[in-house]
Amino acid sequence: MQLRDTPAQQRFREELRAWLRAVLPTLDPQPSQDDWPARRSYDSHWQALLHQAGYAGLNWPAEYGGRGATPTEHLIFLEESELAGAPYVGVNFVGLLHAGPTLIAEAGPEQRERHIPAILRGDEIWCQGFSEPDAGSDLAALRTRAVLDGGGDDYVVNGRKIWTSHAEVADFCELLVRTGPPDGPKHQGITWLIMPMDAPGLTLRPLMTAGGSTEFSEMILEDVRIPVANRVGEEGDGWRIAMVTFAFERGTGFVAEVVWARRRLLEIAALARENATWEDSEIRRRIARLAAEFDALWALVKRNVSEAEHSADGIPGPGSSVFKLRFSEARQHLDDLHAEVRGRDSLAFDDDLCTYDGEPGYERLRSLAYTIAAGTSQVQRNIIGERILGLPKEPREPSASGAAKGGGR
Repeated sequence: MQLRDTPAQQRFREELRAWLRAVLPTLDPQPSQDDWPARRSYDSHWQALLHQAGYAGLNWPAEYGGRGATPTEHLIFLEESELAGAPYVGVNFVGLLHAGPTLIAEAGPEQRERHIPAILRGDEIWCQGFSEPDAGSDLAALRTRAVLDGGGDDYVVNGRKIWTSHAEVADFCELLVRTGPPDGPKHQGITWLIMPMDAPGLTLRPLMTAGGSTEFSEMILEDVRIPVANRVGEEGDGWRIAMVTFAFERGTGFVAEVVWARRRLLEIAALARENATWEDSEIRRRIARLAAEFDALWALVKRNVSEAEHSADGIPGPGSSVFKLRFSEARQHLDDLHAEVRGRDSLAFDDDLCTYDGEPGYERLRSLAYTIAAGTSQVQRNIIGERILGLPKEPREPSASGAAKGGGR
């Protein structure tokens, strides 16, 4: 694992810094968090600027509009963009961080040519249709059903999906459906489909979060027809492909968040010195512990990226689960620390009185989801135990029919 930049990587870093210094001051102010069409326009404009400058899809294949750069250079891009305060990927985080990399790894040539360049240009916004209301954190218990019609050209899909981020502005959805027998092994018979969001029979219901945001929606699918040509991989191979999606989500999807957290910790330490909470030795100890934690997580990011760079398929390994588990819990500890240092002001949903980036009350509520999103901490511990440490699989509790109940992995 290379911890220091090579001369070529240092040149790339300096060129990127110069471009960010020139372009960021020209951007309009970010729109209101509740104005979804304006947010899509803003985020798509930023993606188009990246594409024009050659910074979109740095490690994606050049034949599809990427730069063909190494994962390490992509990591440098994410680090420098966050440090410069550049816009986040925003409403297309699913397309850029999950669906796009999965299509590169698993889709057919026509599917790649159709979607990957459009994602990189900012023309296509994607969402994810994985979780379901009745499945909890056990993704393999999904019930959304897809049946081939008489002619065999379309799947007819019925079911419900929940926690679908930015569905209200998305063009396509990475959708998991059950195509195998309903009473078959639940990790089998699952298929990964590309669903157009304008398909007849699809209804969206916005969901209000505790923080007042409507970034999530419930999707109701009633006789939605999806062409068989939109299937990624073979029918019934969707669970394996979903694990590829999760590997990208857990391995690189939170990289910018680590940089964000390291900067926020410095601001919290500065605030503690200003309001005298620095005199509390326990506060200083927690700041030091989190600083060490985030430094270690950044080193783990580099290790995971280096591993993917030297693998045949470029897919992050199970070490991504170690990162996701530790970061999600450290992120919650960061917001708990900020609340203690700042006191009652940490409950505010505006931040006029502090340099802390973002609304402190909202950020603390948002941090509660980190140990659930992209696989719960319990699921990550099972993955680490079984796939990294080689421990025996968790015992399955027999069901009433005598079959064993599976875990949500």
